[in-house]
Amino acid sequence: MAKLKMGLVGGGEGAFIGAVHRMAAELDGEIELFCGAFSSDPAKSRAAGPALYSIDAERSYGSYAEMFAAEGARDVAERMDFVVIATPNYTHFPIAKAALEAGFDVMSDKPVTFDLAEAQELAALVEAKELTFGLTHNYTGYPMVKEARHLVRSGAFGGIRRVVMEYIQGWLAEPEEMSGANKQAEWRTDPARSGAAGCMGDIGTHGENLVEYVTGLKIASLCSDLTTFVPGRRLEDDGNVLLRFDNGAKGVLFASQIAVGEENGIRLRVYGEKGGLEWQQMEPNSLIVRWSDRPYEIRRTGGPGVSPAAAGATRLPAGHPEGFLEAFAILYRNFAATLRARRAGSEPTEDELDFPTIADGVRGMAFIDTVVASSRAGSTWLDFPAV
Repeated sequence: MAKLKMGLVGGGEGAFIGAVHRMAAELDGEIELFCGAFSSDPAKSRAAGPALYSIDAERSYGSYAEMFAAEGARDVAERMDFVVIATPNYTHFPIAKAALEAGFDVMSDKPVTFDLAEAQELAALVEAKELTFGLTHNYTGYPMVKEARHLVRSGAFGGIRRVVMEYIQGWLAEPEEMSGANKQAEWRTDPARSGAAGCMGDIGTHGENLVEYVTGLKIASLCSDLTTFVPGRRLEDDGNVLLRFDNGAKGVLFASQIAVGEENGIRLRVYGEKGGLEWQQMEPNSLIVRWSDRPYEIRRTGGPGVSPAAAGATRLPAGHPEGFLEAFAILYRNFAATLRARRAGSEPTEDELDFPTIADGVRGMAFIDTVVASSRAGSTWLDFPAV
């Protein structure tokens, strides 16, 4: 079976996430990086393909518009199959729109666009074109996250009452964006390129997505308090959000990028009427399960008794740790299976469809808008938009 051919926008010299996309996409042998537009500078873009990714010079384009036009003009069997967007937030919308209008399926970094209106326009275009749109909320790919989802949605804990979601980092505890040496810090703290939120847009949206993915609940309203601690920084670097869910459950989501010494501290706790769970990204192969009437359990990736969903996201025998890249790759594996099924004229299975979509992207942008509006209004409760 021929590999799907991937076109990459972004991922040039000095970029972090482009190489991650490439490694994750190719891990299961379903996809190959085939062509790309790697920089906003045409000369740098053309040079990056052969230098960084060993791509033929003729498939290393000067711009994404050039790539879409050239690939679209080729025979179906010779062109790229889908586009990956790994660029700063403000560019996601024009690139995705151009790709969809050219007839290409899309996998994009999050948050999906610069603002909610752009996300809703993309969602309408995806539907009109009948194309597939994936979003790399990669933490949903971990086997024990899928085990957590299975336990909650099976009703094992009864009705869900409380959710606690934290995502804390320390890499922006100093004014890194002002040094001139940190490209990631520069654009992620720039409202013209990052959007209305800093910390909440960058990592808070991961928390929002993870909560709704695992619990199946929807945020109904929220109250937020955002703070910019580093002097001169233009976007918030810390935030706390109180949550009310559509089933009556309550929760809190807090995110920070000034928590000194923290690396990538994601911790999710869910509590129901009969039990609860805890998962941490720094120890991703363990899921703590708590019960009201018996000792707590530690379920392990690849271990006995896990759900088919967790087992299906596991590649190695128990005791062989799987982490960030493997979880990222699960999204690409499912995305590829969905593309193959739809192109064969069949309906993808539920497991194949298990990756974040444009609908998740729209909710992520609604989360950012509501969080920012609530904080600016003096931390008032606001309804979550009906999206």
